[in-house]
Amino acid sequence: MSRNPQRTGFGMMLAAAVGMLVLLTWFFSGQIDDRTHPNRQVQSQVLNGMIEVSLAADRQGHFIATGQINGRDVTFLVDTGATLVSVPEGLADRMGLERLAPIRLETAAGNVQGWLTRLEEVRLGEIVQRDVRAAINPGRHDTVLLGMSFLRELEMTQRDGELRLVAE
Repeated sequence: MSRNPQRTGFGMMLAAAVGMLVLLTWFFSGQIDDRTHPNRQVQSQVLNGMIEVSLAADRQGHFIATGQINGRDVTFLVDTGATLVSVPEGLADRMGLERLAPIRLETAAGNVQGWLTRLEEVRLGEIVQRDVRAAINPGRHDTVLLGMSFLRELEMTQRDGELRLVAE
């Protein structure tokens, strides 16, 4: 059985090139994902009895972070312009949130009918608040706006693409 060394060499070069493309794709997809959602793993530290969470801005300058509502993982968008934590209706339904009273919500898309609700627990890193006022928003997305009903108790500092949140 005779083998063609040129054909074998070409096959090995092709396999190496495909392997290199797979590695580069894997590496750069992780880089892009980290820039799109840099706070997937929120880190907290305790300094002098205070809890500090630092969030990095995404490529668009937004502060997006993974957190929890009532023990369930959610994606937060920090929104200091939102009066309440705003939970999308589909997510609220999956979480079994109670609609307490109708409320008019002013959103970027205009005024909409929503519902007031209460969240037993909201967690961002090690910062935890209980009995947080919130709104159920009829929006069709899964990102929770982390509004002032959670943020107002925190000291906030934004500088150079980083948002520091400190809780006593």
